[in-house]
Amino acid sequence: MREKLNFYIDGKWVAPAKPRTHDVINPANEEPCGRISLGSAEDVNKAVAAAKRAFDTWSQTSVDERKAYLDKIIGIYQRRMAEMAETISMEMGAPMPLAQSSQAPAGLGYLMDARKQLDEFQFESDYGNGRRILKEPIGVVGMITPWNWPQNQICAKVGPAIAAGCTMVLKPSELAPLNAVLFAEIVDEAGLPPGVFNLVNGDGPGVGAALSAHPDVDMMSFTGSTRAGQSVMENCARGIKKVALELGGKSPNIILDDAELPKAVARGMLHMANNTGQSCNAPSRMLAPKAKYAEVVQIAAETAKSIKVQAPDQAEKGAIGPLANANQFQKVQSLIQKGIDEGARVAAGGVGRPDGFNRGYYVKPTVFADVNNDMTIAREEIFGPVLVVIPYETEADAIRIANDTPYGLAAYVQGSQERARKVAKKLRAGNVHINGAFGGMGTPFGGYKQSGLGREGGHFGLEEFLEVKAAIGWGE
Repeated sequence: MREKLNFYIDGKWVAPAKPRTHDVINPANEEPCGRISLGSAEDVNKAVAAAKRAFDTWSQTSVDERKAYLDKIIGIYQRRMAEMAETISMEMGAPMPLAQSSQAPAGLGYLMDARKQLDEFQFESDYGNGRRILKEPIGVVGMITPWNWPQNQICAKVGPAIAAGCTMVLKPSELAPLNAVLFAEIVDEAGLPPGVFNLVNGDGPGVGAALSAHPDVDMMSFTGSTRAGQSVMENCARGIKKVALELGGKSPNIILDDAELPKAVARGMLHMANNTGQSCNAPSRMLAPKAKYAEVVQIAAETAKSIKVQAPDQAEKGAIGPLANANQFQKVQSLIQKGIDEGARVAAGGVGRPDGFNRGYYVKPTVFADVNNDMTIAREEIFGPVLVVIPYETEADAIRIANDTPYGLAAYVQGSQERARKVAKKLRAGNVHINGAFGGMGTPFGGYKQSGLGREGGHFGLEEFLEVKAAIGWGE
């Protein structure tokens, strides 16, 4: 049991204003693995005040100074990488091979990307006729991050905010907060000036709402559900503050009729199930040509049945672990049942835990056939290892179905390169992956429509934390 009851405010570990504890549950065994404090508006006020004080000095630091701090953070993160992977696995259920190869390194990747931007980014540039464009830090940034890829999302915000010269207050998910406490320890060891980075644990009503509505917060960066993102945006509207949102998805995966079916379909199913399906960009809607529909369903079902479900600390590479928490387990189970009730056919998996598990939030990798795009399981983000396979008549029909969603975070196309490129241009999504390709460090990540506002990664992510000032008469 790890007890982490203090918050990190103004460069110190401080007790909460009002003691209120919360157990962190290990999803593999449903037992407490840690305990934190849940903060209040009073804690938020202290953290924001510290960030506001620090901004006057931090915003004036040189690029070289910010590079040096990021270098220190990166070095300490690398040294504590194994501890970070173990912490993430324990509190949100990622299998250790995934935690070691993806979950923990993802955070490091965003830190390194932010550091790289400082070697290239132009904070000042001439705009002709004596005008100078100055890109300046926006101010105090409130950050709310989720439990599914916790370090990925923390570092996607903190890294570029530090690079930009912003100060910040982070509220991680109370369901997986221990990795955030570890990250605060890393920042503290790196010697980041007091008040630049602050951590307040808590829930949405107690801390998240107070942070997003705080008059001294200049920007909110939020990753989570679309519903929660709407609430953050409403709070920010009162202060006309900038909002960056990375929200939900229901990403289509179009299998063109000239795709290599065994490879394309298996790849799509395995990617969808990665992280136990708890990725906002998971390709959860597979669109298959009607003439090859039965074959696609069969390959997807066989692939799903081959996926091993194992305890995180004993998992083999490629296995999936439990869902991250009890609420998510109940949601996924209810949506699988909803699919059955609405007439979809279970080709693999289904309700209940896999054989051999009587506790822990484990679910069966599931494939639904005979699905149309109006069914609940085709409309709502399930956030579990559940694939729906939808038939289409023509390429134009596939594009129509793919875009028929309130979301637009990611899309996938598999087939001949020329046709896939043509289709990619017509898909309303922030990322389109062609034949299994994935972007490296610096690729902009974010969505269209109700999948969010803004981008993370590369210079796109850095610019989210900057204001643009036109200095007129600079050269005269």
